[in-house]
Amino acid sequence: MKKILVLHTGGTIAMHAAEDGDVEVGSENPLNQAQFDLPAVDLDIENIFNIPSEHIKPEHMLTLYKRLEHADQDYDGVVITHGTDTLEETSFFLDKTLGLSIPVVMTGAMRSSNELGSDGLYNFQSALRVAIDPESSNRGVMVVLNDEIHAARFVTKTHATNVATFASPISGPMGMITKRQIIFFYDLPHTMHYPIADVTKKIPVMKAYAGMDGQILSLFAESEHIDGIIIEALGAGNLGEDAARGVQELLDNAIPVVIVSRSFNGIAEPVYDYLGGGIQLEKSGAIFARAVNGQKARLKLLIGLENGLSQEALTDFLHEF
Repeated sequence: MKKILVLHTGGTIAMHAAEDGDVEVGSENPLNQAQFDLPAVDLDIENIFNIPSEHIKPEHMLTLYKRLEHADQDYDGVVITHGTDTLEETSFFLDKTLGLSIPVVMTGAMRSSNELGSDGLYNFQSALRVAIDPESSNRGVMVVLNDEIHAARFVTKTHATNVATFASPISGPMGMITKRQIIFFYDLPHTMHYPIADVTKKIPVMKAYAGMDGQILSLFAESEHIDGIIIEALGAGNLGEDAARGVQELLDNAIPVVIVSRSFNGIAEPVYDYLGGGIQLEKSGAIFARAVNGQKARLKLLIGLENGLSQEALTDFLHEF
């Protein structure tokens, strides 16, 4: 019999719609009463949080990390229920800090427990099925919703309300769930894992836009309260002239600057060689995080800085897929 640790953190999957239709947090998690007809599985359930995912902070992610750091000594798999708005960030944080071989599966819901067409129980059961499947080991942290399995490193929320909101634009789903089986399409490339003890670094995320000036970047450069900055740059990783000058001020003040693309799909890479072009940004010392969005790059930089990585090691960590 497989033993699975279930950690409930709250979110829509744990909420209910009131009489006026507003979705709210209740004192009791409806998932605690869920019954599933799963073969040979023993569930150890903990309500570690009961908060909306918008309230999730890196400190909560660190709590989850510490609870799971040695989970493979007692469990055959882990399922975490979580609100969808920041699910991709928590899953990514755990994927980059945990080095567990056992399956770690995150799931959530777009509709609360008593809404018509509620998807929470079904997604929860699907996540449990993936966690006990023998093919699910050594696949990093997975995100399971709507009959699809996604790798935490690639998945993102793409729709504000649709139940089919999660997608992996670069890689596509890692697998699918049918009535009878779990099917995996590909294996993941090797990734680095770094243990973490603290999450105190301050790293804002900025989105570039046409006509962006460097004024706010200059203010950040003079601040003693940030440890790095993520810029969601244009196209493959480009900025206007004024913004590029602001980046240089940040770099001159030893503040790491990480460049990602603000585009929904594709990767960030230096292509253009002019002021603000990706090649000149990289030559100036900015780091390109190729395959992640801004919110994930922020967590990657946080983990790297908390581990005191050298510039070279930090670049390798942010550059990998």
